[in-house]
Amino acid sequence: FVAEVSCGQCQFHLTGQEGCDLAIKFEGKAYFVDGAHIDDFGDAHDKNSGFCEVIRIAEVTGKLENNRFKVSAMTLIEKE
Repeated sequence: FVAEVSCGQCQFHLTGQEGCDLAIKFEGKAYFVDGAHIDDFGDAHDKNSGFCEVIRIAEVTGKLENNRFKVSAMTLIEKE
């Protein structure tokens, strides 16, 4: 499925973890991600593409488990 992916704290306003962590919006709600790291897709603080600065779109495979999203695959969809 296609989903919004970004920093849980900076963009999705999640609490409960310190620092910056990757999160996904799934069925209208944001969840922290297991199986992928916020810096796996480049510098999280890059002003044009970093997850702490922008919300990006990705093709995601995984499942919701214990209020966290377990990612088995994630491919960013680049803007045209």
